Amino acid sequence: MSTSFEIRGGTPLNGEVTPQGAKNEALQVISAVLLSPYPITIKNIPDIIDVRLLIELLEEMGVQVKKHTANQYTFCAKNINLEYLISNEYKKKSGRLRGAVMLAGPLLARFKKAYIPQPGGDKIGRRRLDTHILGFEKLGVSYSYHDEEHFYTLKTKELKGTYLLLDEPSVTGTANILMAAIAAKGKTRIYNAACEPYIQQLCRMLNRMGARISGVGSNLLTINGVEIDSLKSCEHEILADMIEVGSFIGLAAMTGGDIRIKNCNVKYLGCIPDTFARLGIQMEFDKDNIHIPAQKNYKIKRFIGGDILTIYDHPWPGFTPDLLSIALVVATQAKGTVLFHQKMFESRLFFTDKLIDMGAQIVLCDPHRAVVVGLDKQSPLRGNTMSSPDIRAGLALLIAALSAQGKSIIQNGEQIDRGYENIDIRLQKLGANIKRI
Repeated sequence: MSTSFEIRGGTPLNGEVTPQGAKNEALQVISAVLLSPYPITIKNIPDIIDVRLLIELLEEMGVQVKKHTANQYTFCAKNINLEYLISNEYKKKSGRLRGAVMLAGPLLARFKKAYIPQPGGDKIGRRRLDTHILGFEKLGVSYSYHDEEHFYTLKTKELKGTYLLLDEPSVTGTANILMAAIAAKGKTRIYNAACEPYIQQLCRMLNRMGARISGVGSNLLTINGVEIDSLKSCEHEILADMIEVGSFIGLAAMTGGDIRIKNCNVKYLGCIPDTFARLGIQMEFDKDNIHIPAQKNYKIKRFIGGDILTIYDHPWPGFTPDLLSIALVVATQAKGTVLFHQKMFESRLFFTDKLIDMGAQIVLCDPHRAVVVGLDKQSPLRGNTMSSPDIRAGLALLIAALSAQGKSIIQNGEQIDRGYENIDIRLQKLGANIKRI
């Protein structure tokens, strides 16, 4: 059944909000439970569609899942049904979820074989598997591709430690190769590895299970292989979702509200606060909380020397591509001009046509670049009916609608539900006029 959100905007949002657990970290650490037959408890799991789908996949593979609360589970992967991995049901369900690709690393480490569907998830441009496959190959894995079923089969007699120079610092690629390498014979070094906080969290969890990973937080990870049978149980708590933190910062500025974001894990936010500060947004920090006071206006800063500001996505510790659409929407009501350069995905800026229909001044230069001329809140956006193209653009449109005059309808709302837990209920608590239809 299709979901839509009806929003009546123009009201400042006020109050306190706590970000959910990080979606991207959850998909990694939940996949890692396959490495050990012992119980693993994970806290602060976001209760969202993509995560629930991954947990369903694990249950159907034979993982025992105990749900303590909506956000805390214990997993025990003692008995895994490998035959399920070649069933049509697995192929169909795993193909809907990009995160299912990260089941391959743990399965190769523990069972010496795995199956990868073509990536599902957002339609935001090409999403290659080369980094994953080539990394596995260097560890001693052979693969075949089934054209008709769009499915990879991977097998190995023995994983062997090696030196890998990744072609790109892919987060999912790094996580997948890392989980396989912890059981490889000898030493593995992964250079140009992703070093996002979520990868750091995965490394810490694996080390608590008994893995031997060093270089955590850098782009050179060293893994000394251990016997897979030596991995034990552990507890792990997921970080706050940095995408939600950035989204609430933008939401406060766009609606002119006063919002306090609690338990943000500020030290893991990298340049996110600084990037929004460059758009003129004021923030006050109190330990792990961020307060965004009400502002009538916010002015885009220029580079030293007076050049027009450019905001672009970049691997960590650069600005995450998942927040570029949020920052772009925020800029539409700022004072000044800014160029956005989306380098990693060629389809992610196409949602700007919906903002233009709402009255935003945006020039889409090409699939990767857009110039935004801020309206300085002199001309509010107009409510409109639109469809959410992906998770992140969907929330960006939601923020635009909450700042706009009049009624907006956002169709294909299940895209937003894939990444954000009870977003309508949490926004209502801040005073938003939003309902699910």
